[in-house]
Amino acid sequence: MNDAKSKILQAASELFLEGGTPALSVRAISKRAGVSTIGIYSHFNGKQGILDELYIEGFEKVFSEIDIIDTKHSPREVILQGVKGYLKVADQYEAHYRLIFGESDSGYAPSEEARVMAEKAFSKLVDISSLILPVETEAAKKQRFALEIWALVHGYVSLKHHAIATLINPLEWNELALSAVATHIDAVISKYALSIPR
Repeated sequence: MNDAKSKILQAASELFLEGGTPALSVRAISKRAGVSTIGIYSHFNGKQGILDELYIEGFEKVFSEIDIIDTKHSPREVILQGVKGYLKVADQYEAHYRLIFGESDSGYAPSEEARVMAEKAFSKLVDISSLILPVETEAAKKQRFALEIWALVHGYVSLKHHAIATLINPLEWNELALSAVATHIDAVISKYALSIPR
């Protein structure tokens, strides 16, 4: 990615964190990035293009953090490693995270390319979370389990981003999320172990 595009995306990320998508006017982005409005249109085709790029980048970052090939650790540890990666994205790329997980306005609808990247990331989450399920588990049940993990982690991240975060030391939020996911994983492992005839 060239320097101008990087500056534009950095400026858009900062503005998004300051005021959500309403703060992302082409004029405000160009002023913050130090590029002309024409430059924004030539690189991104305006605000929609910038939002799509941030959305795609956000899900690419999530995908790369959960795209784990690890045969040395147990499936439980692989899932927890993926959760740690997800939490890292939420911390390091807060603007991307807030955009891809719903803190936008009704004026933005992800493009087809952006939706495809989101589906790819969710499919990867299904793949890694399914590692502790019996091989013959139906696809719908695998998706449901992935959604349970996602809901747990996303809930902690959302609370961390809001005023309630002051109730708990900021460094503890990720540990709380990991602990909740580990407890859920252990319950599922136990459930399937009990259902296997001895």
